[in-house]
Amino acid sequence: MTTLVFGASLKAHRASHLIIERLLNNGHKAVAFGLLAGSISGIEVSSALKPYQNIDTISLYISPKWQSDYYAYLMGLNPRRVIFNPGTENPEFYKLLQRNGIAVDVACSLVLLATNQY
Repeated sequence: MTTLVFGASLKAHRASHLIIERLLNNGHKAVAFGLLAGSISGIEVSSALKPYQNIDTISLYISPKWQSDYYAYLMGLNPRRVIFNPGTENPEFYKLLQRNGIAVDVACSLVLLATNQY
């Protein structure tokens, strides 16, 4: 199963950076999109929207005010679920995802991993 970390930061103290490291340490595959291209623990952070295949989970780290720009792209990846991390909560997007058969999880990906609920 592959997780797309959407809104990945190259800053090591940010949750969107830490989750990539923790996913890898827990045996998960990860891909990443961020405003700045770079690398986190050997995972390329792309600043271009890529047509990823077989995305199980999207771990979201962008503010609700910017999310609507990406609704079609994210839903088009047909993930099983989208995790809305703290600060990304967006009831409008929840409804769109659920109408398209995509599960919504309002939680912290770091906590889910740490408590074996990921």
